[in-house]
Amino acid sequence: MESFVQFRRGTTPPHVHRDLDGLKDDELGRMGFTGRQAQLYRRNDPTAYRAEGPIQMTAAMAGDLRPTDLEDPRGNPLPLFHNDDVRFLLSRRAEAMPFFARNIGGDELFFVHAGTGVFQTEFGPIPYEPGDWVLLPKAVTYRQLPDEGSEGVFFIIETVDELRTPPAGILGRHFPFDSSTVFVPEPEVLTDGGPEWEIRLTRREEQGSLFYPHNPCDVEGWKGDYFPFKYNIRDYNAVLSPGVHLPPTVHMFLQNENVVVLNFLPRPAEMRPGAERLPWYHRNADYDEVALFHGGDLLGIPMPAGLITHSPQGVHHGPPEPARERSRRKFDQYDELNWSVMSIDVRKPLKVAPALRPEGA
Repeated sequence: MESFVQFRRGTTPPHVHRDLDGLKDDELGRMGFTGRQAQLYRRNDPTAYRAEGPIQMTAAMAGDLRPTDLEDPRGNPLPLFHNDDVRFLLSRRAEAMPFFARNIGGDELFFVHAGTGVFQTEFGPIPYEPGDWVLLPKAVTYRQLPDEGSEGVFFIIETVDELRTPPAGILGRHFPFDSSTVFVPEPEVLTDGGPEWEIRLTRREEQGSLFYPHNPCDVEGWKGDYFPFKYNIRDYNAVLSPGVHLPPTVHMFLQNENVVVLNFLPRPAEMRPGAERLPWYHRNADYDEVALFHGGDLLGIPMPAGLITHSPQGVHHGPPEPARERSRRKFDQYDELNWSVMSIDVRKPLKVAPALRPEGA
């Protein structure tokens, strides 16, 4: 049960997330930063631990992973993490799909980390470029055609339940983005290929095929409120406060009951003296966190573009203490956070695929 009443015991700063005076700001909370929470002010870095066993942080560089679709046009993306509600996959598709695809197990949300091309869909073509989120709703038929010579990296989130935009709340209908900036496809009838057109059906790990004597993209027109679209992160409206670092929930992009998609994007840095500019240490008690580092820098420290991380619920994570000390030392030298990190929080614990499993876990 949530309450406005909060207790204060021992030595604490007068205001949350600023004026720490050497203490380490550690948040323990429920329901993804929206439920009850406690700020614990520690002497030591809570991420300075050694982990053993299956419940630990996972990290890998996308460029080190080799999905079968990298070398085989009929190949598949590489599974990374999963639970009953969601699967995370990595695609490095280099050639056009020699088939159409239809996911009948859930929505597919592609983040284009690298590469250009087009998704042919039955609603019309959707061209893509780095920074695009491309939503292909459940049971939509599509085909991916990378541009020739384009080296693609695609981070895929497959959700059983439908992904929707978050409620606008008190910030109004243009938070977190103006819907008029979304790209919605125009229908285009295709007749190329044949003599048969395959649609590969996917339902989790199961796959099958349908074969048509005509191109599946034969739609003359469509209307309704169920359709694929794309949205580029450059159009996202970052929310900030000059006086305090805000919780991740202000950066929501899409969500369902058990999956939340967040964009951490370039924005002005907190300017009040004493304000902490980096995310505080936290161990979310109810959500696992998966992140893709798209690029940029954090107060002058380059971000490892292509890094994929998984933080299990209940396990401390956050920027290390040297980065925090540096951000305070160089407070007057930087006035922007130029990070680009796509973060996804999921309600149920994730299982790590063998390709990413830490040695000995």
